[in-house]
Amino acid sequence: QVQLVESGGGLVRAGDSLRLSCAASGRTGSLYAMGWFRQAPGKERELVAAINWNGGSTYYVDSVKGRFTISRDNAKNTVYLQMNSLKPEDTAVYYCALRGGRQIRIRRDEYDYWGQGTQVTVSS
Repeated sequence: QVQLVESGGGLVRAGDSLRLSCAASGRTGSLYAMGWFRQAPGKERELVAAINWNGGSTYYVDSVKGRFTISRDNAKNTVYLQMNSLKPEDTAVYYCALRGGRQIRIRRDEYDYWGQGTQVTVSS
């Protein structure tokens, strides 16, 4: 089994920054892609950013390009989401997810394990 634990969420003002972390443990293996999803009230869960197994390839949804950065430290089995210039519309529960494959995928159902989520609230 694999466990994912997110941290770093909170309440901030528009324009502020936050860094989310997701620590993976258990039988992760060494070759897996990771993604950060978010879900706002009444909306579908969407992929915000993803990173392949070695960090050589990343994906961002258009609404966060230039503001968010995904990275990973494989020695620590941890993935990060640096969020800058936060906006009220970034308010959501953020989930990290792991897929048992090297490359990035966009669809939610292609991820095998999920964290419990961390709340990010951005006030105007």
